[in-house]
Amino acid sequence: MEHINLVETFSEFKEFKNIDRETMMRIIEDVFRHMLIKKHGSDENFNVIVNIDKGDLEIWRNREIVEDGAVEDENRQIAYSEAIKIEPDFEVGEEVSEEIKMKDFGRREILTIRQNLMSKIQEYEKDNIFKKYKEKIGEIITGEVYQVWKKEILVLDDEYIELTLPRSEQIPSDFYRKGDTLRAVVSKVDMRNNTPVIVLSRTSPSFLERLFEAEVPEVYDGLITIRNIVRVPGERAKIAVESYDDRIDPVGACVGMKGSRIHGIVRELRNENIDVINFTSNPTLYITRALSPAKISSISINEGTKRADVYMKPDQVSLAIGKGGYNIKLASKLTGYEIDVYRDTDFDNEDVDLQEFADEIDQWIIDELKTIGCDTARSVLDLSTEELVNRTDLEEETIKEVVRILRAEFE
Repeated sequence: MEHINLVETFSEFKEFKNIDRETMMRIIEDVFRHMLIKKHGSDENFNVIVNIDKGDLEIWRNREIVEDGAVEDENRQIAYSEAIKIEPDFEVGEEVSEEIKMKDFGRREILTIRQNLMSKIQEYEKDNIFKKYKEKIGEIITGEVYQVWKKEILVLDDEYIELTLPRSEQIPSDFYRKGDTLRAVVSKVDMRNNTPVIVLSRTSPSFLERLFEAEVPEVYDGLITIRNIVRVPGERAKIAVESYDDRIDPVGACVGMKGSRIHGIVRELRNENIDVINFTSNPTLYITRALSPAKISSISINEGTKRADVYMKPDQVSLAIGKGGYNIKLASKLTGYEIDVYRDTDFDNEDVDLQEFADEIDQWIIDELKTIGCDTARSVLDLSTEELVNRTDLEEETIKEVVRILRAEFE
């Protein structure tokens, strides 16, 4: 029996691991039925039998036996004289099943079938990948770095599906080599030119949220709810948590004994500082907690404009602003209020450590003033511009700018 042998073709399909046996058989049958319709006008009287294990396929055509000269449709009918050549015992009115041989298709048709088969399976595979990862948006994926380029990293998952991690979605201090293991969250899944494009992210707040779910059982179980997360990737993050169970300390549970739970997350995020605070619907208390570790003297809130004026001791201002201004920026994002920090006027007569002006005055200038014994703002203002120029290596214009900044502190 001459079958249409597809062993070579089937072996090519082994790389498509996301297609199950039944689907593969259905795709193969559909491709051949399409060819039969094209060749004979109909496939209704054909039986297509696929055997993936043996790597072959059989096609049988069923036709009704009619009297010689009475054939009206050669695809559905066969003359009696032709039928008895197949089986001498046939009679008019019976049905003949005849196998379609490979030679009946022709070389060009066989090549077309193979191309259509490969195209259909690739299309199904791509659609399957798209649907699979569409459901995984927001989940953490662990993959292997396959290629590192300037603008993105190509990552392979455990099924060798290609994922991309753009430079914009990487933490600034991330550094990977080929073969490294990488963790990221599925950020976006698109179809471009009929090809699924899966984009990963390590900067998304949802990545931090999934890490907390993985490290803190109470978060995973829903005993602790994450209300909001804001990040400056690689620098600082603030996360507001709450629990409806009074027996659970949400902040303590997230941090863990001696920081055991949060340390792993911090390492994964390249030593990103993470502030975990208790969520509250009281805006004054919420802003106070969000500006931690700075201590606040008083707050004035305008609900209409969503602005908050925060007053604090001079030595707390730099803590509230934070390195690079990240602390106050994140506190504003977390609470939803535009926060402005002011030095409390009740402390106008107090002196202010010169180091508190590091966000306005270059450190080398502060160091130069300290060498002549000026450690505070008033100690600098007590000296004349001429004396400061003579006693330091600073230019007169620099001295005047420093004095202007320090005087503004006490105005």
